[in-house]
Amino acid sequence: MKVFAMWKRLTLLWTVLRGDARQLWRALRHPASPGWLKLGTALIAMYLLSPVDLVPDVLPFIGVVDDLVLVPLAIRWLLRRLPPDIAQATARR
Repeated sequence: MKVFAMWKRLTLLWTVLRGDARQLWRALRHPASPGWLKLGTALIAMYLLSPVDLVPDVLPFIGVVDDLVLVPLAIRWLLRRLPPDIAQATARR
């Protein structure tokens, strides 16, 4: 039963992340996208690619969980700080 609940949470997380990632991509391509958005996105990408982690990936399960939690939170944080006109334009597509 626990495996099913965990799988359901991961599926929900993937759905949210996929939608947020698409909106972030559209916001980055928007002509009026702010510089801080590009910087924040670059920092998120560097965190994902960096061998240095808050929790090392060699630890089974826990090492990957920090990436699965922190990256979607960081993306959502950036999207909530978008100027209203850019947020509306990217959410409509």
